[in-house]
Amino acid sequence: MDILRISDLRIGFTIHGLARDVVKGVSLRVPAGKTVALVGESGSGKSVISQAIMGLLPRAGGITGGEILFRDPQAPETVVDIATLPAEGKGIRALRGGRIGMIFQEPMSSLSPVHTIGNQIEEALLLHRPMPKPEARELIEAMLKRVGFKNPKRAFGLYSFELSGGLRQRAMLAMALICQPALLIADEPTTALDVTIQAQVLDLMRDLQAEMGMAILLITHDLGVVANMADEVVVIFHGEIMERGTVEDIFRRPRHPYLKALLDASPHFDMQDGERLVALREARPRPAVAAPPPKPAADAAPLLSVRGLHKTYVTGSRSFFGKGNQTSVKAVNDVGFDIRRGECLGLVGESGCGKTTVSKIIMRAVTPDSGEVIFDDGRERVDVLGLEGEDLRKFRPRVQMIFQDPVSSLSPRMTVMNILREPLVIHGRGDQAGQDERVRTLMQDVGLDMRFLNRYPHSFSGGQRQRIGIARALALDPDLIICDEPVSALDVSVQAQILNLLKDLQAERGLTFLFISHNLAVVNYMADRIAVMANGRIVELAPRHALFDRPAHPYTRALLRSVPFADLDRRLDFKLAAPGGASDDSHWDKAFKAGPDEGALTHLPLGDGHFVLARPNADMRELVP
Repeated sequence: MDILRISDLRIGFTIHGLARDVVKGVSLRVPAGKTVALVGESGSGKSVISQAIMGLLPRAGGITGGEILFRDPQAPETVVDIATLPAEGKGIRALRGGRIGMIFQEPMSSLSPVHTIGNQIEEALLLHRPMPKPEARELIEAMLKRVGFKNPKRAFGLYSFELSGGLRQRAMLAMALICQPALLIADEPTTALDVTIQAQVLDLMRDLQAEMGMAILLITHDLGVVANMADEVVVIFHGEIMERGTVEDIFRRPRHPYLKALLDASPHFDMQDGERLVALREARPRPAVAAPPPKPAADAAPLLSVRGLHKTYVTGSRSFFGKGNQTSVKAVNDVGFDIRRGECLGLVGESGCGKTTVSKIIMRAVTPDSGEVIFDDGRERVDVLGLEGEDLRKFRPRVQMIFQDPVSSLSPRMTVMNILREPLVIHGRGDQAGQDERVRTLMQDVGLDMRFLNRYPHSFSGGQRQRIGIARALALDPDLIICDEPVSALDVSVQAQILNLLKDLQAERGLTFLFISHNLAVVNYMADRIAVMANGRIVELAPRHALFDRPAHPYTRALLRSVPFADLDRRLDFKLAAPGGASDDSHWDKAFKAGPDEGALTHLPLGDGHFVLARPNADMRELVP
């Protein structure tokens, strides 16, 4: 029996008086108890279809044809055509949140910051199943326990901003499932999550699906998630279905060129040295560049040396008399590494491990409690943390940053021309004519059209906005660029373009990168060496091949076990991935945990530049497979 059957669905939007079709005759089905994945790039119409099913289309949008038939297993003889229901009528309100649940892509903006998690779930429950509040609370706490909250009574009274990304997504899942829906729509439910938390959330969805017998419509662009979760797959492009079939057919026998291109655009661990990602559509051709700068000598000093960084944050409140409930958190704990000129050092780890704090310390946006950062370009040796006033202002162009979210890092009130000129104006680089010429060169460097210079950021796609961010980072010819999750918000196709662009720029200009990410496949593609960070410390540091071939630390192994492959022959074992999270050291061998008698943990050499954080007396031959 099909819970949902969509036939020849057409959805149009009217913008500035112009009508435009965004979904063009889509047909798909979701059988009872099965998971159907709807796969495609941003702008392909995936989320619009989910909004139509929930009756949540924006005012400018409307269903112009076709039907959305919903058959409730509790009343199988009754079929409801959602497409014909009034937008805010009783019919759609009874289905939405009751018989059809939805998990949204960004839990922070989907949860109210002024109501507790328990209040929000209670509202959804009582709207569809009126009952006494004590009984409702009992049901809600049971559901919070089922979705993985260790202390449901405490979780009931917490606010969304007090939860991590993974726990917020679990709260969203509890809210979507509290009325035991027949159909769950999951719109990019794990895009913003670490691989270990993603594995836990996906495992939870599978368990609850088996327990409650519900159907799932999974909307995603991550083909690794699709291979591990879906029974059937529907591939959509610009509002039209390109290919559909069982998960076996889609991955083993792809036929449509678009599907094959999506599979080729995803970074994976089997890529050879020098192999490039194949972008679905290449960016504008970039101008030919003169010979790259010579490589530094093997014995040259590192461009950046970081030693003994510590940073502690104090959370909680103090009363007027000095008492209070304050706790200190060691965000960075004795972190040190070198970055050689011309190399890309990857820094990976779960959210909250301290990666971004380290980058902010290097950028002088955060002051550490102790430690040193030395910048050596071969001409002078600079103590970065000791710089003040004019010396600091002069140094800033040497280190630039590409941010995670291109939307919030670009001013919506400035044109592209002003955004790219701003660093040149601030640092007094050239006159206006020279600055304008430099901006045009930057646009060419990142493959953007000159006609875009007078546009504002909101008129660009995510990939184009990230290119503007890269151009801004290049404006002052920096020696080091810190890339903080630069592709985590992008589709695989756009991600391939941006990663190839960064590799090309590195080769042409001899750039040095600190590349921060929680996507191990992306780091594997970009980095020469990789540092793995957990609980504020670097637990393993190794050349790329050594880390993936011979991971030594249990945290690194847990991260690698949690990566979903777009390969049916390498299914993810969700139960094995990372119970309690990879950074939960209760699962680690005692050789990797500090003991009262063995002394402090130290970085033990394993050969060829491979180091692991362990007890000084640990025998690595017994522990490393």
